[in-house]
Amino acid sequence: MRRILIVGAACAGLAACQGGDRPVAGICKSFTQAEAQPAAGPPAAGGTGAADLEDCLHRWAYTLAGSRDEAGIVADAVAAACRAPLARWNQQSMSAAAAAQAPQEAPSLITGQQTNPIAEHANFASDRALFYVVQARAGGCKPPPRKEGQAPMTSPDR
Repeated sequence: MRRILIVGAACAGLAACQGGDRPVAGICKSFTQAEAQPAAGPPAAGGTGAADLEDCLHRWAYTLAGSRDEAGIVADAVAAACRAPLARWNQQSMSAAAAAQAPQEAPSLITGQQTNPIAEHANFASDRALFYVVQARAGGCKPPPRKEGQAPMTSPDR
């Protein structure tokens, strides 16, 4: 009897995977009014480079997710659109490391290979862009709302 239940559960799970065109409810990350500033613009007072980059990646991924291109290609476009906040985050990290006289390279906590903050920030941007594109497609997530009087997201500096 136990085997029948396990096989039945596995079949139900596989059948659910076949309906890949249906949005997965509840997986979309919302855009709050406080986040409705241009993501690639100057950092907000007290904002961090990481948070600004995260917001930019989220906004551009949800905006471009409807493209018919493969998710990896769309994610590359998302990462390219967010080069300005990535550069600002890198600058913040380099300035902080120089001020603290910290080493620029260290072993990765993920792979153990030698790495540096700039390489890890680029990896983060690439991985997060792909995640948000796939999340937006899987959840049927809507692009960010446009603020009144604000131009649409049309350039990497938005």
